[in-house]
Amino acid sequence: MTIDEVAVVSRVRPPEDGTERETLAGLLDFLRATVVNKVAGLTDEQAFSRPVQPSALTPAGLVRHLTGVERFWFSIDFAGLDVPWPWTEQEPDGAFPVRHGETLAGIVAGYLAECERSRQAVRDAGLDERAKAEGNTFSLRYAYAHMIEETARHCGHLDLLRESLDGQTGA
Repeated sequence: MTIDEVAVVSRVRPPEDGTERETLAGLLDFLRATVVNKVAGLTDEQAFSRPVQPSALTPAGLVRHLTGVERFWFSIDFAGLDVPWPWTEQEPDGAFPVRHGETLAGIVAGYLAECERSRQAVRDAGLDERAKAEGNTFSLRYAYAHMIEETARHCGHLDLLRESLDGQTGA
């Protein structure tokens, strides 16, 4: 892998005076771009390493986990789409392992595609609309707020992992 296989993506600050929907979607999109930028420039070896012992977290594993979380919350639970379940029986709760043969570039491409699927799954829904999957009653507003929290938490993990790997901070 060459070091530039995962390119930095543009981050746009969310509007400070937008509607509630614009603010929620803008915050989440800003954090989604931050996830990609935190791993851009890493080699596969770096991205699959565990630089903070004894933690098993890897940068690639975090991005892979966030891919599943995007699918689970927006496409499966909220929109009720018939898409494959994001996790296996061996990792039923969205664990963070990477699979043999995966590359960081492939994992990031999957994440970006899943984020776009999420945007499309909720594009025409109102914030008060309820989840369509059986047994769920949460609103789109709650799904956005939860995903902002989830993505921000893992951006913090990526901050620590990236600094431990090569000293890079920020972005």
